[in-house]
Amino acid sequence: MTRWLLAAVLAVVPVAAQAQYESYGVFCANGRIAIDSRSEEQMRSNRGACQFRRFPNRSDAEGFARRNFGGVDKPCSCR
Repeated sequence: MTRWLLAAVLAVVPVAAQAQYESYGVFCANGRIAIDSRSEEQMRSNRGACQFRRFPNRSDAEGFARRNFGGVDKPCSCR
């Protein structure tokens, strides 16, 4: 019983940590497209950025940036 409970807890912990920390936002920061794992609030206060969308992995965020803006470091606007 104890082993089963320990296994269940260990299985859930990485998922919770991953959901909280491993996501990437596509931002317009200083007039350029950027991908960053910082929160929207952190990016807004540190770089004056606005967030377009958030993804669970970096490759999805890069694909969104490429399809919609031409890629990372391309011009953008928060207006």
